[in-house]
Amino acid sequence: MSASPESPAAPAVLRPNLPLGVVVAISCVALFMVVLDTTIVTLALPQMREALDMSVSQQQWVVTGYLVTLGGLLLLAARAGDLFGHKRVFLFGMIVFTAASLTGGLAADPTMLIVSRVIQGVGAAALTPTSLSLITTSHTDETQRQRALALWSITIAFAGTAGVLLGGVLTSELNWRWVLFINIPPGIALFAAAFWCLLAARVGTKPVRLDLPGSLCVTLGIGALTYGLSQAEVDGWGSSNVLIALGAAAVLLAGFVTVQLTSSQPLIPRALLRLRTLLLGNMIMLLLGVVLNASFFFISLYLQQAIGYSPLRAGMAMVPVTLIVIVGGFVSRKLVLVLGPRNLIIMGGLVVAVGMAWLAAVPARPPVFLAHILGPTLIVGIGLGFLMLSITLSGTSGVDPEDAGAASGLLNTSRQVGGAVGLAVLSTIAATATTDAAGDSDPVEALVHGYSVAFLICAGVMVVASLIALALPNIKAPRPEAEAKADEVGEDRSANATS
Repeated sequence: MSASPESPAAPAVLRPNLPLGVVVAISCVALFMVVLDTTIVTLALPQMREALDMSVSQQQWVVTGYLVTLGGLLLLAARAGDLFGHKRVFLFGMIVFTAASLTGGLAADPTMLIVSRVIQGVGAAALTPTSLSLITTSHTDETQRQRALALWSITIAFAGTAGVLLGGVLTSELNWRWVLFINIPPGIALFAAAFWCLLAARVGTKPVRLDLPGSLCVTLGIGALTYGLSQAEVDGWGSSNVLIALGAAAVLLAGFVTVQLTSSQPLIPRALLRLRTLLLGNMIMLLLGVVLNASFFFISLYLQQAIGYSPLRAGMAMVPVTLIVIVGGFVSRKLVLVLGPRNLIIMGGLVVAVGMAWLAAVPARPPVFLAHILGPTLIVGIGLGFLMLSITLSGTSGVDPEDAGAASGLLNTSRQVGGAVGLAVLSTIAATATTDAAGDSDPVEALVHGYSVAFLICAGVMVVASLIALALPNIKAPRPEAEAKADEVGEDRSANATS
């Protein structure tokens, strides 16, 4: 059967005679590395803190520093890919990411480690949207594109699982430096593969320019806000460091809003800002980011610092929750067709809230694994699995196809920013609660009390997310094209059989 004359020719992304699977492999491995580094360091944090004599605030910045630049620069990186070519931006991201992994692994003090993580986030921001764009621009057949995108999406969940497992193994069997060194061999191999296999061609046809002022304002603003919030517990809310940081954040974020309202080519297309569903979806995704990152962070610290698990044992204890997120994601594809995205968001948010409230009851003594760890984390995991797809479907409903990439990027940005800012806030609250309880209990009980407060707040955050979802329209989720075509074929065969 000949191709339809309306089908566009595939852009020249690959060298001749190479299969499209090469693009998919390069893109998925790059995404795997980006997501891996959001979780793999979590299991190494206690060892990092001890080896480098880090403060609680510095320990938290090993995670948030990566998330701030990753989230703040995502949209700029996507625009840069359209302007300079996806291959060039991808190669730039891989060089930066791999080099920062090396310097981070060699870090001799907290500052060098945190700066390396911030720079690593810059590379991750360049890799994430370009890896997606390489797939979407190279596949013109819709069925093949959907399969490739499904594999790209599944990579996120599997990388999260690998992160907690590898983080535990590497930290226990080698040391914390290897959670960063592990990126170097695949980084070099992936750079070589992309350099030789991909073609340097600009895909976009519309004139575009980089919104550097907007990108700098939002990234530095989020960084200043996160720093101010994380230092409040150390220096006090009235300290000059905190006040200057929060003031700078207010000015920078106000500058970002001004740039978006006045720029001829803003980072966020103004048409998107008028979409109520997208605004609500981003609010919910931001809250999800808070809980997603904080839950892994505090569970890891509880297991290692409070009850003395080794990094390997802690990693094994956290594997079930990452696996159940994958299961929840697959189940949600069916449930969303029955319940609709809005109802699934409400249900998923409440399920996560129940699990987080259960986690808040963790004891200071060695816990009963099934009752105190496995049970609540499985509930949290299934709820998180319900949320990811349904928030994306609700948030992008009604978006013009030309703005679909920007809308998806905005949702991803909200999740990363929520993770960074939320972790700073919750770390400060947990540390304050620990300090307040220290006078009336032993240090371990005080520490666990701080974690319990953080878990309870996470439960409340997900209740708020479910309440926000009530304002969403209950749209009908689109059926996967492959299923729809299969049903059409089945109906045609039935009609032929009865005629």
